[in-house]
Amino acid sequence: MSEILSAKGFDSTLALFRNPYGFISKTCRDLDADLFITRILLQKTICMTGAAAAEAFYGEDRLTRSDSMPGRIQKTLLGEGGVQGLDGAAHRRRKELFMSLMGTERIAALEDMSLHMLDNYAPDWEVRNEIVLYDEVREMLTRVVCAWAGVPLPETEVSTRTAQLTALFQEAGAVGPKHWAARRARHRLGKWAAGLIQQVRDGELQPTQESALNVIATWNDLNGKLLTSKDAAVELLNVLRPTVAVSVFIVQTAHALHRYPEWQEKLRKDEGLLEPFVEEVRRFYPFFPAVAARVRSAFEWRGYRFPEGCRVLLDLYGTNTDPRSWDAPLEFLPERFQNWGESPFDFIPQGGGDHYTNHRCPGEWIAINQMKVFCRYLVNEIDYDVPDQGLELDSRELPSLPENRFIMRNIRRRQ
Repeated sequence: MSEILSAKGFDSTLALFRNPYGFISKTCRDLDADLFITRILLQKTICMTGAAAAEAFYGEDRLTRSDSMPGRIQKTLLGEGGVQGLDGAAHRRRKELFMSLMGTERIAALEDMSLHMLDNYAPDWEVRNEIVLYDEVREMLTRVVCAWAGVPLPETEVSTRTAQLTALFQEAGAVGPKHWAARRARHRLGKWAAGLIQQVRDGELQPTQESALNVIATWNDLNGKLLTSKDAAVELLNVLRPTVAVSVFIVQTAHALHRYPEWQEKLRKDEGLLEPFVEEVRRFYPFFPAVAARVRSAFEWRGYRFPEGCRVLLDLYGTNTDPRSWDAPLEFLPERFQNWGESPFDFIPQGGGDHYTNHRCPGEWIAINQMKVFCRYLVNEIDYDVPDQGLELDSRELPSLPENRFIMRNIRRRQ
């Protein structure tokens, strides 16, 4: 049995914070290995990268998600008691809840709502001198996903809920005041969501049967009982928060259209290139750097021993840009997805494996759909100018966005 090589230094927390998207893959290259062991937040952690590592990470129930993510992430991004922390039959049953919301008709309804929202916002954009795309899209998606999910959202609460939902993913990896602000946002959103769940159960609120709010409020877990109001609130936020987070992908899409302008004309001429384009955005641009689990019971992989209880980090971004899986991985080449074999392990921007049984994000289809909606609109429905601004992506920021959040000026609707 081979010994897993160690990273330099006693603890790699600072190195990971300084280079969240590149630390694991760079260290693996330096060690000429697919994995290494280090300490993260003083805990022994095995870090892995590549498609083979992803297949091991998601296969055979050898790893557990329970108590795997750092507490600061659970108390901001994910919440406690949600689907991300479940395993086995309990996870599969809870996952059924989310997959029931991902039918073709439901995603088409969300698309129609977004198109309608874009048409409502565009006249205002024409009047204003400039907009910050990230701010506009976050607000639009908050309105859209709440309407789609059956969640009442008074106009007076739009700005507050947008800011709170944004804090869950934008400040999840922050330290200091921003982290505590994200925890306060989680607490307030949790109380709000739990109140909505209770109103549905008491008959005071009657969303449509297929809405996320109704499905979650009436869902039975393996024990045949309703979810606790706290767990149901977490799962409701697990619908709202990731959809608002698609705003990051949409800004990255606009960034790609600006940086690679030849693709605007290509997309106007050939609708079939739209999905390869947004898939390449998801592969090429950094969003989630890694995902965590713990070893359920000791096992061997490729001659290496994984001890029981050890935390494991799978490198998402490094796997998406692994030269063993992708030709010219650091070049933006949407054409690569025209003949892609659809491996569930070499392309994992939102997790790997099977959507129904593994910890792959069930909202991945929503992300792709919404990126296509906004990309199509930017290419075909409006013209705009992109002024000089900070467009470099800060690789230390989670998620990675241009400094000015993509300013657009002189927006004109096409006739």
